Amino acid sequence: MTTGTSARDMPHIAPHDPFFRVATGHAFTHRLLSGLAAGRYAAVRVPGFFSSERCEEILTALERRAFDSYGTTRVQPPVMRFGVGISDHMADGGVADSYWEALEGHSLAWRALDLSFDPFAVCREALGAHWPGGAAVGRRGGRQLGDGVAREPNQGFLVHFDDASREYAEDLLDVPLIGQFAFNLYLSVPPSGGETVLWRHRWQPEDEAYRLPASYGYDEAVVRGAESLEITPRVGEALLIDPRNFHAVRPSRGARRVALGFAVGLASSGQLLTWA
Repeated sequence: MTTGTSARDMPHIAPHDPFFRVATGHAFTHRLLSGLAAGRYAAVRVPGFFSSERCEEILTALERRAFDSYGTTRVQPPVMRFGVGISDHMADGGVADSYWEALEGHSLAWRALDLSFDPFAVCREALGAHWPGGAAVGRRGGRQLGDGVAREPNQGFLVHFDDASREYAEDLLDVPLIGQFAFNLYLSVPPSGGETVLWRHRWQPEDEAYRLPASYGYDEAVVRGAESLEITPRVGEALLIDPRNFHAVRPSRGARRVALGFAVGLASSGQLLTWA
């Protein structure tokens, strides 16, 4: 006589999507980028994207400068930044004229750091090195958008998603986008906290019931039950995620979390186009 365990008695194991995973490589290769675009990965990380010396050069220069914050009516807890963020200049489904005015000061501020290299140009070159169309800064109405910002979310980012096709009434860039990524390069990380959390959940109309008042973010209950993964930042590492998945950044403890960041669009032309 044999005994067995019925399905009813077996412990519950949450289902896992084998494509909801993080890939790691020595560079942003064509295979990794196309895999992220196709949904075979949720994120791609490249350790040692910048040397510790390059990270330290940028950090030292930034320490002498005052950071601004994203609009505090919409972004709470506050997130500090050096540079211009287009999200602060959204108006009626488009981009306000104030964005272009702010970009002039942005360019002057970054040049005033007197770095030995252009960090955003180096990032774009490496990002597009293995992609047939390469990478360039996107344009809107023929005008070049911002190339990136330094962000310091020491109190974290709330659960949210980023999707230019939903955030803007028409195409944000002159070339339509068929995919979107978010790029971060970590210059400084805390001894604990600061993790990026991704959920296998994309926006649904019913999610708006969880949106916090006048905020970019949602109550974390919006992703209750969704599969998730957590990525701990490392100095010099670059991370590329699909930001249409809901994601958040946990508060930092013990030190600053500073990263260079920009959005990346996969354009219908085949090129990678960036903006901030």
